[in-house]
Amino acid sequence: MRSLADSTPPIALGALDGRYRAAVAPLVDHLSEAALNRQRVNVEVEWLIHLTTNGAVPGVRALTDAEIAALRDIPAQFDTADIAELADIERETVHDVKAVEYYLKRRLPQIVGADDAVDLSELVHFGCTSEDINNLSYALMVQGATRRVWLPRANALVDQIAAMAKELADVPLLAHTHGQPATPTTMGKELAVLAHRLRRQLRRIEAAEYLGKINGATGTYGAHVEAVPDTDWIEISRTFVENLGLQWNPLTTQIESHDWQAELYSDIARFNAILHNLATDVWTYISMGYFAQSRGQGTVGSSTMPHKVNPIRFENAEANLEVSNGLLDVLARTLVTSRLQRDLTDSSMQRNIGTAYGHSLLAIDNVGRGLSGLDAVPAAMAADLDANWEVLGEPIQSAMRALGAQGVSGMEQPYERLKELTRGRRITEADLRDFVKGLGLPSEVEERLLTLTPATYVGLAPQLVRYLDA
Repeated sequence: MRSLADSTPPIALGALDGRYRAAVAPLVDHLSEAALNRQRVNVEVEWLIHLTTNGAVPGVRALTDAEIAALRDIPAQFDTADIAELADIERETVHDVKAVEYYLKRRLPQIVGADDAVDLSELVHFGCTSEDINNLSYALMVQGATRRVWLPRANALVDQIAAMAKELADVPLLAHTHGQPATPTTMGKELAVLAHRLRRQLRRIEAAEYLGKINGATGTYGAHVEAVPDTDWIEISRTFVENLGLQWNPLTTQIESHDWQAELYSDIARFNAILHNLATDVWTYISMGYFAQSRGQGTVGSSTMPHKVNPIRFENAEANLEVSNGLLDVLARTLVTSRLQRDLTDSSMQRNIGTAYGHSLLAIDNVGRGLSGLDAVPAAMAADLDANWEVLGEPIQSAMRALGAQGVSGMEQPYERLKELTRGRRITEADLRDFVKGLGLPSEVEERLLTLTPATYVGLAPQLVRYLDA
């Protein structure tokens, strides 16, 4: 067979850059290799501006407004030509961050003039170790991907689930605990539980901290202080990080400790796990006939069975959530550890952040599309309820217990009597009504229980859906 490896344009190795590209494309602006280099350029530019604006190195002139604007235009206009140029420089330096430094220095003469560029170019990357640039770049990248791409998609999905919950708040549903018929609920209440759980995780993710540092080779400001001893480098560092929109970390080794990343990825993984729970539950409801996949019927469900409409959106979501969580878990587990002051395991590990986010985003997209293609089938839910009158054993024995506690005679061993009637066999409406009539209940209690059906025995389920707006 002919090799595909040298095809032009290159063929994607992974599914995210192949068949699923459209669903995850917005992440490219934040979590791709090109986005990393663009953000590195941005951080280097802002560091140069910060140093000159604050007079960190005495005798160096401040930049003009026009020069500052021109510098900031470099990352703003970063494109494929810049990506290629950086790649060419890196082939010489064999160092990605040093390549960014040289790339920026090439542009200084056109912005500040050839004479001033000689002096100002030495403030590019001044006092920095590569991790000073990288940790800030990754913090900005992850912050942007989370706030501008992932959270809006996740919030929209949870709003969609909440809307379904409200729409189906009153539709009775036979619950299943341990896979067995159990106390009825409503479909809306069950969806509301999942929406409520997901929203709680979103609140945690929305409150995430994004930390950064810029303090030199081992976090001591050693080179800064020896080069310019009279400058308050701690204040320069703090204000720089905070001006980037990040939280300053005052105590680090050569690397920012990445604890905030572990916390964030654990929260996203927990959101993913709950969404996985929703996907499996909805898949099960579809298999039970409680939902019909009645939209988008132009699709092929099976290559051989024309009647089938497979719940592929939910199955696809399950797989992608599992891939995402596998990556998020290893990121959270490994990024908090570095040998002594520095090793490079985090550098390789962080290159997988985009893939972890991508599979989560793809799953969110699939669940949303899957839910949009569903119609509830109340008749199917009602049929299962009507076939399981034994679930009313619970309210009957509970009413007997309450009466017994109030001193009403003849209410002894209510649980045992209902167990004998219902366990291990199906009973009919007539069986249950005859049983109730023979209990000797007070007339008002007997009347209430005789009017009860599996479909009406839903407690406060419809009202509980309202807590989604609380």
